Amino acid sequence: MTPFAFQLLARDGAARRGRLFTAHGTVETPAFMPVGTQGTVKAMFPEDVAQTGAEVVLGNVYHLMLRPTAERVARLGGLHVFMRWPKTILTDSGGFQVMSLAALRSLTEEGVAFRSHLDGSRHMLTPERSVEIQGLLGSDIQMQFDECVRLPASREEIERGMRLSLRWAERSRRRFEELGGPAKGQALHGIVQGGDDIRLRIESAAELARMPFEGYSIGGLAVGEPQAVMLAVLDETLPVLPQEKQRYLMGVGTPHDIVESVARGIDMFDCVMPTRAGRHGLAYTRFGKINLKNAKHADDPAPLDPESDCPAARDYSRAYLHHLIKTGEALGAMLLTWNNISYYQRLMRDIRAAIDAGTFEALRAEMDALWAKAA
Repeated sequence: MTPFAFQLLARDGAARRGRLFTAHGTVETPAFMPVGTQGTVKAMFPEDVAQTGAEVVLGNVYHLMLRPTAERVARLGGLHVFMRWPKTILTDSGGFQVMSLAALRSLTEEGVAFRSHLDGSRHMLTPERSVEIQGLLGSDIQMQFDECVRLPASREEIERGMRLSLRWAERSRRRFEELGGPAKGQALHGIVQGGDDIRLRIESAAELARMPFEGYSIGGLAVGEPQAVMLAVLDETLPVLPQEKQRYLMGVGTPHDIVESVARGIDMFDCVMPTRAGRHGLAYTRFGKINLKNAKHADDPAPLDPESDCPAARDYSRAYLHHLIKTGEALGAMLLTWNNISYYQRLMRDIRAAIDAGTFEALRAEMDALWAKAA
């Protein structure tokens, strides 16, 4: 079994170029993970996701525990086999989804009791159970169970959630080791919480850094706060975390968010944005965003990007894509999702190449100019 490891290869300012080694292959970082919530990246075949250059996808504990259940996935060979994705898989802990079920949940020190949004059945999710589910799924990179406090919130509420998450981190780590996660080449991340309170964020990071996690995640951001707040949290939090460990910013985000976060030392991202946008007619390209619902594309024979290595961007006219979106054809969502995931992977390749070459700030300035023009 390949042991989990993270290797730093280069730096350009605070930006980091690295490589993850997992039991299911290597992941070049900075990396963007397409979101495969229910064991699938929506509107894409697994082999097409791989063709974009993606080396890791994300699965969701909350949804998979309810349907088809983690036990069933385990009996069928684990999530890699079940979804035909032989590369690396990261799973979240279910904490974020539980936060969104405020009307259906009851939170205690032990964990969270909640009713399924599918059929109203009752379930209990604890730090131990979350790690057990992730073990049954067989994911390579796992998350501690945490409480993600919805912002805005009072300082007292943010501190309560942060301290509860620290106690749950200890329990998650203990169960992960009892299940033999390290011996299986798996990794467990601690999750920094603390809302928009910088002092609480620093304390959370410092306490987690004392625990033997393989990597560290920044949670509780990209939940509606201004970008400036998110970046300020990263500025103050990242220096506290171990420099030799992987850092993952959860649920982020826009291409601009990604570039600015890489500039501060983040190694990995996930977000539903490229897949959700594709299903709603929005394409990400190196020229900016293109809304294919717009009538001006109805007679445009040009592709989204004639120089793209993605067939969806290179081989189909904007007029045809406009037609598919306006008629509600499934192929429209499939092609635009393929284009968007390809764009995000190309962005990450460009970022990695710039860090390797020591030209990341030039790339950052170029992207800033593009986004300013498109605004």
